[in-house]
Amino acid sequence: MRTQVGIIGAGPAGLFLAHLLHRAGIGSVILESRSREDVEGTVRAGVLEHWVVGLMNELGLGERMMREGHFHTGISLQWNGERHHVDIQELTDGKRVAVYPQHEVLKDLIAGRLADGGTIIFGVSGTTIRGVDTDAPAIDFRRAPDGAVETLACDYVVGADGFHGPGRQTIPSAHRTEYQKIYPFGWLGILTHAPLSWHELIYANQHDGFALMSTRTPDVQRMYIQCDPADDIAAWSDARILDALHARLDIGDGWTLHEGPIFQKGIIPLRSFVCEPMQYGRLFIAGDAAHIVPPTGAKGLNLAVADVLVLSRALEARYKRNIRDGLDRYRDRLRAAHPLRRSRPGADLADRGAPAGRELCRAAVRLSQSPCQIAARSQSASQDRGR
Repeated sequence: MRTQVGIIGAGPAGLFLAHLLHRAGIGSVILESRSREDVEGTVRAGVLEHWVVGLMNELGLGERMMREGHFHTGISLQWNGERHHVDIQELTDGKRVAVYPQHEVLKDLIAGRLADGGTIIFGVSGTTIRGVDTDAPAIDFRRAPDGAVETLACDYVVGADGFHGPGRQTIPSAHRTEYQKIYPFGWLGILTHAPLSWHELIYANQHDGFALMSTRTPDVQRMYIQCDPADDIAAWSDARILDALHARLDIGDGWTLHEGPIFQKGIIPLRSFVCEPMQYGRLFIAGDAAHIVPPTGAKGLNLAVADVLVLSRALEARYKRNIRDGLDRYRDRLRAAHPLRRSRPGADLADRGAPAGRELCRAAVRLSQSPCQIAARSQSASQDRGR
């Protein structure tokens, strides 16, 4: 089997890349270790930035998202018993975000890729990458654990296979540097059958800790509270969780949190991770294979799509105009343009005891009352993504 670009991983990075390459007339094959049912059935949060919503529509994949997604025009920042609305849509010339679960995004991407005649091989095992330092890289894999070894020959290999996949590990340890920060707090996340309590996300940092009120659907809500990452989830009864949410979200103005049965809960340790470089020979890594950020900023999916948008443009330039500069620059994407080396979205906000956390809280309140500063920050971020 042969293709131009061999992609490992049918997550957001791999699937978006396949669609972008198809639009440019470049062939690809995706290899995925999980079954299609597992990929589409693993419930994951999804907050799509304005430009990702636009890209979904450009690719002809946004019909269901536009119909079923929940579009938020702002957020609420809450600190010291006060709630401040940040009107993102007004301050950014109409931009807004879509709350649309990641697994629903993947369903749309998979269906669209297969409808276009694309090849996605699910349930593969024994995936290994070889020859990336030659002109003939290849991926060996089995369609079943006891099946014969098959080879996918390609011009380039893309590891969009997450933290535990073979993509990053194929870069020799002598040629890669990894950075990791483990935060001293975790998130206790719940899913609850309850109606919406507020029309937008609330980020709250009260005297006893951080809380986030998010949503999945009109009838299912996602909420988080800061906790010790070493806590036993069994020690957190439903009543204790609800008490903590009320303590951190209620501000004494008559508003109250809508309660409902909690049907899923767990403690998520928070960490940041980056790997440099993002390229070795004819191998490129993207998404969680290259970087992980805490879920506090809802950036993971958006950063993965940003990676492959840059990579797809570089591959298009290579195939259509024989220009290699974009591929060469991609190796240092984290150093040159990626925000992960400079920030930890939302994580410091949760560290209520640290001076940096307190200053971020004060800055958030000031920014909520300063349209010029927010607009300037948004414009700068948009320009960064376009580079």
